[in-house]
Amino acid sequence: MAKTKTKFVCGACGYETGKWLGRCPSCGEFATFIEEVVTEDKSRYARADISPSTGRGSSKPLSEISELDSAHIKTGIGELDRVLSGGLVKGSFTLVGGDPGIGKSTLLIQLCKTADKEKILYVSGEESAAQVKMRAARLGITTENLLILSETNLKTIENEIINVKPEIVIIDSIQTMYSDDITSAPGSVSQVRESGYRLLNIAKQNNITVIIVGHVTKEGQLAGPRVLEHMVDTVLYFEGDKNFSYRILRCVKNRFGGTNEIGVFEMTEEGLKEIYNPSEYLLKGRPIGVSGTAVTCCMEGSRPLLVEVQALAAYTGFQTPRRMATGTDYNRVIMLMAVLEKRLNFSLASFDIYVNLTGGIRLSEPSLDAAIVACVASSYKNMAIDPSTVIFGEIGLAGELRGVSMCEKRIAECVKLGFTKIIIPKANEKEIPAELKKNVRTAENINMLLSLIL
Repeated sequence: MAKTKTKFVCGACGYETGKWLGRCPSCGEFATFIEEVVTEDKSRYARADISPSTGRGSSKPLSEISELDSAHIKTGIGELDRVLSGGLVKGSFTLVGGDPGIGKSTLLIQLCKTADKEKILYVSGEESAAQVKMRAARLGITTENLLILSETNLKTIENEIINVKPEIVIIDSIQTMYSDDITSAPGSVSQVRESGYRLLNIAKQNNITVIIVGHVTKEGQLAGPRVLEHMVDTVLYFEGDKNFSYRILRCVKNRFGGTNEIGVFEMTEEGLKEIYNPSEYLLKGRPIGVSGTAVTCCMEGSRPLLVEVQALAAYTGFQTPRRMATGTDYNRVIMLMAVLEKRLNFSLASFDIYVNLTGGIRLSEPSLDAAIVACVASSYKNMAIDPSTVIFGEIGLAGELRGVSMCEKRIAECVKLGFTKIIIPKANEKEIPAELKKNVRTAENINMLLSLIL
């Protein structure tokens, strides 16, 4: 006979307890426990389908296990293939997260258009089949290899996958799926965890590529138990500001390639359009001959990205000056202001300092330091920086300019976009290509840096 009981589950990590707690003892998060009513049926475990024929439970010598290198599926979307380090891997389990309306479903329905040589099953738990067809028609998708299923029951979806045998399965979204074996509502920690585990088994046992869409919380984290992120092979975040047309697809976990790779898209009426040169796109409309603005080069994965950094130093009418950072780490900016005051005797106590990365992009790489210091000094002295200059390098507390990684790639990207004066740390001098030395200047500390630009 089924036994009903109440339990509390942490929404951040999945920790379970019999009573409500203010703070989770497992992950340390506050106010994350959710009450769930669970019906425990012991006969359910006796009915479990244990099939030894899948081959997952038998060991094999390493030499007999086939490699997956030749099993990549090209999506046909260059930026997505770049983020995935070559494409989707057969039998992989991928999670795509992002804010509502950012373009997750649009990206995946476009994947169905470009990867039309593969049989794709698109499972929609939030829209009817007719609604999915309307979106597909708007994006010009007419492939016969795309199958649409509007369903939320996990057992029905499993049966359809076994019957259809698609190469790719897209679940939109994991929070709408539910299993009859669990009595809690769809979207609960237990349902998301169970759905993720069963879809993982389908992917691995049948060598099917499964892509699931995940909602995010107001803090920007994936909703549901954190174990879901550990379960999947790849985690992609779709980022962007709704006030801007571009979107960034960022890889934060990838068992088959590198992480922190990004793909850049522009949202248009015809769907997502790839941006092959994001540096040029982000520098559009840059002001010329104005103080407090400079260009820097950061690395996002293996891609060099040129971004405009702006700073404004304005007299404050308050006893405590204000500091604000948009698009970068606030505490890092505060530290750089202290270095300027200590090493160059800048009197910033009577100035409000505002730092902004244009275009709504967010970066945290230490190579931003030199450009931020240069912009603040430029605005403080009201002297413009030469618009053909690019500045990058990490700054230490002693005011020294420290080396950065992949300097040669950064320099090549700057020269390709027409910049003629590139200021880099002295520590990276050996990495300068011989043919580009005429474009490069080196600096050991912030004194030398400011003497080169002001």
